[in-house]
Amino acid sequence: MTSVRIGRSMVGNEYPVYVIGEIGLNHNGDVGVAKRLIDVAVESGAQAVKFQKRTPEIATPEHMRDVPRETPWGTMSYLDYRRRVEFGEAEYLEIASYAMRAGIDWFASPWDVPSVEFLEALDVVAHKVASASVTDLALLDAIAATGKPVILSTGMSTLDEIDRAVETLGTDRLVIMHATSSYPMPPEEANLRTIDTLRGRYPGVPIGYSGHERGLQISIAAVSLGAVAVERHITLDRAMWGSDQAASLEPQGFEHLVRDIRIIGEAMGDGVKRVFPGEEAPRAKLRRVPAL
Repeated sequence: MTSVRIGRSMVGNEYPVYVIGEIGLNHNGDVGVAKRLIDVAVESGAQAVKFQKRTPEIATPEHMRDVPRETPWGTMSYLDYRRRVEFGEAEYLEIASYAMRAGIDWFASPWDVPSVEFLEALDVVAHKVASASVTDLALLDAIAATGKPVILSTGMSTLDEIDRAVETLGTDRLVIMHATSSYPMPPEEANLRTIDTLRGRYPGVPIGYSGHERGLQISIAAVSLGAVAVERHITLDRAMWGSDQAASLEPQGFEHLVRDIRIIGEAMGDGVKRVFPGEEAPRAKLRRVPAL
């Protein structure tokens, strides 16, 4: 497997699992909340946090723009809601500075070509392709042209659609994430064996897991199946307003997830059977018949 450098970290079999705290829109347009979520990721031991960046007038589907949306700021159109929660340059400069001082990398999922240009001006360490954007080849072309590492989520996508995306992006600096885009995702839709399918279909490309389930078990199982990166939404409180909050992990849950991922990483070993130092005393005491 080829390893990919993203900011301060390497992603691949020989390295600790790359853990991303997906902040997304769980900040609800509040930089203070975004900073507190960065703190959660840092204190939990994640290597990166991720946001979402849209140009609302481009990224909002035409049929959704005028749909009324009940929000904490009153009833507004879906387009106005998107404008309300979107960070601009000043907010992202503040976030970038805060993340740098905290010692964690940050990047975002651009949902349109101007958002790629926006993020490039901020010199993000990588770009994330959201599952909804897998078929947006113009966007993928713009992301590929940056030369930055790319993390590709594969929810709501067929293998043929993923093939086209991979062909567009190239594989030199690519990490692919198995995902199922249900919010929250029921266990029967996790289909974790797809991690092996993707590994076999795209040899040499690191394969990770982006989860939208409740709880920790499925993400931990993904690591046991060889996922080299894990992304989970994080929130200060699942009761907060927002469509992604229910499928997110609160601070203690995220801390426990990262802790368990690190333990599993140590426990996986190298596959070489050996007698470990801790076995020497029991072997001397309990083995009655020595080896020939």
